[in-house]
Amino acid sequence: MPKKRSGGGLSPTQQAAKFLGVSVLAGAVLAGIALPAVGALGLAAKGSVESFDELPANMKTPPLSQRTTILDADGGQIATVYSRDRTVVPLKDISPYMQKAIVAIEDSRFYQHGAVDLKGVLRALNKNAQTGGVSEGASTLTQQYVKNVFIEEAGDDPTKVAQATQQTIGRKIRELKYAIQVEEELGKKKILENYLNITFFGQQAYGVEAAAQRYFSKSAKDLDLEQAALLAGIVQSPSRYDPVNDEAEATKRRNTVLQRMAAVGDISRAQATDAMKAPLGLKVSRPKNGCITAVKGAGFFCDYVREVFLSDPVFGKTKEQRAKIWNQGGLTIRTTMDPQSQKAAQRSIKDHVYKSDEVATAASIVQPGTGKILAMGQSRPYGFKKNETQINLSVDQSMGGGMGYQPGSTFKPIVAAAALEDGMPANKVYSSPYRMAYPSPVSACDGKRWVNDPNSPAKLQNENSSEVGPYDMREATAKSVNTYYVQMISDIGICPVTTMAKKMGVVRADGDKMPQVPSIALGTQEMSPLTMANAYATFASRGMHCTPIAIESVSRRVGDKTTSMEVPKSTCSRAMSENTADTINALLKGVVEDGTGTKAGLGSRPSAGKTGTTDERYAAWFVGYTPNMAGAVWVGDPAHKRKMSGITIGGRSYGKVFGGEVPGPIWRDMMSGALEGKPVENFNTVHIPDSKPRDRDDDEDRGRDDGGNGDHGNGGNDGFIGGLVGGNNGGGGGGEPTPSFSLPEGFIRGPGNGGNGNGGRFG
Repeated sequence: MPKKRSGGGLSPTQQAAKFLGVSVLAGAVLAGIALPAVGALGLAAKGSVESFDELPANMKTPPLSQRTTILDADGGQIATVYSRDRTVVPLKDISPYMQKAIVAIEDSRFYQHGAVDLKGVLRALNKNAQTGGVSEGASTLTQQYVKNVFIEEAGDDPTKVAQATQQTIGRKIRELKYAIQVEEELGKKKILENYLNITFFGQQAYGVEAAAQRYFSKSAKDLDLEQAALLAGIVQSPSRYDPVNDEAEATKRRNTVLQRMAAVGDISRAQATDAMKAPLGLKVSRPKNGCITAVKGAGFFCDYVREVFLSDPVFGKTKEQRAKIWNQGGLTIRTTMDPQSQKAAQRSIKDHVYKSDEVATAASIVQPGTGKILAMGQSRPYGFKKNETQINLSVDQSMGGGMGYQPGSTFKPIVAAAALEDGMPANKVYSSPYRMAYPSPVSACDGKRWVNDPNSPAKLQNENSSEVGPYDMREATAKSVNTYYVQMISDIGICPVTTMAKKMGVVRADGDKMPQVPSIALGTQEMSPLTMANAYATFASRGMHCTPIAIESVSRRVGDKTTSMEVPKSTCSRAMSENTADTINALLKGVVEDGTGTKAGLGSRPSAGKTGTTDERYAAWFVGYTPNMAGAVWVGDPAHKRKMSGITIGGRSYGKVFGGEVPGPIWRDMMSGALEGKPVENFNTVHIPDSKPRDRDDDEDRGRDDGGNGDHGNGGNDGFIGGLVGGNNGGGGGGEPTPSFSLPEGFIRGPGNGGNGNGGRFG
């Protein structure tokens, strides 16, 4: 004899038999309850049995989507993000009042019937026949749970959601069969637990824990009678009974629940009467979702973490798989962000550049030897209002950033590293005139050569007419002499430089290849602050380049189980010899101690770095490092429209902006705060023999920036013109100060929209 279930329910076999045995009645019920009355009685035996039998034996239950928590390296919360705000809790952590209230109002015979309540079906059928409409439903709490599983499985796809909720006989049959399966496998208490965790309570709250927090700012286990009755009443129609927007309607619905609880004996009549007199007592916590809610100004770092998760194959083979995991949530992501460094970066940015300024700043800090991103910030906050943006100015376009910015002279140390690796001595002397034409021809990769146009040769000059060689590498780097570095790249060739850049992770922000032209020595290719900070971390770690990483660990909660996920690892490889890196350290220490970057110095703490001012002062940079941190600061107009001459930044007026004057102090204050309390470490440096250049009075040049002059001329179409790589739609105009040279059409590849043009102001 079939075994009866505890609580008086029928076994699955009995449930199925009854269902199949009353197919005609089922047709009528479905017609009267869920479907328009006309023509629905035709369901009958003709199709119901076949449809029932053809359904898969087991219902797939997707993991419930939950909030994801993003933490800093110390475990502090940065932000919570979610597709659906939900925190799954066990039944023991849900108030008994809540359990009784939801059963009383949604399915008071829940513990007496099986998956299908035939008595309820007949009652609803009779009631609907009397009213001539659909005034009462007959779905059990178990059936409602199954329906919610279908909706959860549909996710945010509107077509799938419509299919999961459509009022058809086919959906009802599927719902009934799976309800029978769920009753057998889970039992009443687990069904109730799952139901309370999956159900939508309005105001973006999924599940009773999120609802308790949203409406009363407390946990579900602490809900009192009145609060539980209110939440239970919302379930039937979250929009109609929304207590935030319609307190009167919500109060009536709550009182209905209280009356029902008294009617079924869960509470006394006196308790119900007293509770009905109480105010709603809302203490609403507004939804806090997404990177816009991030603390410590870490909205863009939060967004970068999301981009990493959605793009890295380690989290799923396809984009769709990764997006599904992200949307399901339940993740705890511990990141590499150092709260001290992040705080220091944001404080320095706020002190030096206002969000309402015509230009913006962005900064990133990376840990040498590990690739860990310690901080990422910018002056224009993450948001949608005036002077806010969703574009992460610190990163490449593929990771939510923009097209990048010309790094100017901050690229020169990469040229120097390539030359040193090629065997050039550190005291190499070049004539370095104030003005010169680009040497020609210059070897490039794959046996190609770059050739200057003899009819209209491209020329360049240094920042000041007093900058006349000969110079050695140390002095030319400290003063950022343009002609020295162009002679250097012409001597060693272009390919060693682009190869070194690749080894150091230096790529264009828009993902395009770096062109084979000698002007790259002057930093003409757009890059992001994160790229430059990570590149200089290679010098700090004595030649070892480590790819940047933002995620330390990820744990994923599915149901009651928490598992660890694999995360991307930094890949470290040798980009240059230790001797080359140590030589660069010695050169760039000179920039800070006695060159263009003196305003960026960290006092008694050893530091090294390079300034850059580019493209008619559309951008200015300082990129520097200590042995334990590397950072990059960019200042400029992201739209590439405002030149930084005659400008006010952070409440201070500037005639001309140099990399050492605005980005330098931002970097100094940022790194001082980030390094406070950290050990003072010394560089490994090499002795650079004195080349004994001719004497000159350089005092007037100390502290002056390095911005050389270029001609922001007219771009040409892509292609080779006399061996030159072409550009797109460059802007027009003269240099600052007025340049006395020009570049041929198509000299440098520009990104369009008034971008590089033909060269720009290289420094």
